[in-house]
Amino acid sequence: MQFEALQPVSAQALAGCLRLQQVAGVGLLTAHRLLQRYGSFQALFETDYAALLGCLRPAQASAVLAPPAPALAALVEATLRWQEQGGHALLAYGAPGYPPLLARLPAPPLLLYVQGRRELLACTALAIVGSRNASQQGKLTAQRMAHALSDAGLTIVSGLAQGIDGAAHAGGLAGQGSTVAFIGTGPDRIYPAANAALARRIAVEGCVVSEFALGTPPLRDNFPCRNRLISGLAAGVLVVEAAAKSGSLITARLAVHQGKELYAMPGSIHATLAKGCHQLIRRDGAKLVESADDILVDLGLLERAGAGYTQPDDAFVDTLLQALGQQCATADGLSQQLNQPVAELQGQLLALELAGLVERLPGGQFQRVWQ
Repeated sequence: MQFEALQPVSAQALAGCLRLQQVAGVGLLTAHRLLQRYGSFQALFETDYAALLGCLRPAQASAVLAPPAPALAALVEATLRWQEQGGHALLAYGAPGYPPLLARLPAPPLLLYVQGRRELLACTALAIVGSRNASQQGKLTAQRMAHALSDAGLTIVSGLAQGIDGAAHAGGLAGQGSTVAFIGTGPDRIYPAANAALARRIAVEGCVVSEFALGTPPLRDNFPCRNRLISGLAAGVLVVEAAAKSGSLITARLAVHQGKELYAMPGSIHATLAKGCHQLIRRDGAKLVESADDILVDLGLLERAGAGYTQPDDAFVDTLLQALGQQCATADGLSQQLNQPVAELQGQLLALELAGLVERLPGGQFQRVWQ
């Protein structure tokens, strides 16, 4: 799917949007109400105090009409330069190209910063989330589920966190549907740093999206905001591993409120990282999932998976680890040794790296990590 070139966001519109976002005491719900009433940023900022008192408290009205922050002009200029870079796009609410599913949220972002394949924002998607401190088995499970669902045509959505999120993105990249990462920082920041290489790859082969201005650090309050976009873009949310108080449960419950499908993978009754999933199944109506087929059947998409879909092959992973043995090897070398396509091996190696079973070395070498 190819999209025509977007009309760049103008300097005037961008300045108005960024200025409104910086107004103290004005959140997205109020911002949308003001724009609906005044029709444009220019009309809003040119109105008078008495008129604003019809829909705002005095302190809010004063804040809206206060002079813009001195740093605003530099931020506008930096954002315009960011927009001009290859693969970058600014999607303004109400303008062509803005994702329809996100536009339906109660308070959609006024501006989305997009890097990579923005056509993925219009594809049928499934969110996969879970614990940052995931088990090795949990990460492998998330990667394999994401790979199978991506091969069935679903775009995998997650939040670029360590653990389950990173494994889900890796699986999405390995399949046909690719992946979308919603981040809780500005588009020029990567968090966590451990996922920097993965983020750069997604920005080329998939899509990275932020609603936060350039330079925004990883603030705690930003991540629940990011979570509503993860569930908002997806047809459903799958939780792979989650403790009883995991942040992933926020995304799961947002999905319920948004009318999305909710899925959870069960685990041992003794496992801490299974308690959140069991809670979702027991209390929140999550559907128990054991395989990718369970989700595809529920969404009516099994036919799209095609006859070539097979369950992940644990024996092949064992063979790959045995091939590494005590030696270092490149993906090309392993491809020749195992008679397997390089692309498939790259996906498996990335999954094993995320699971802590393989270490990537300089020069494209891989070595097995012995436990």
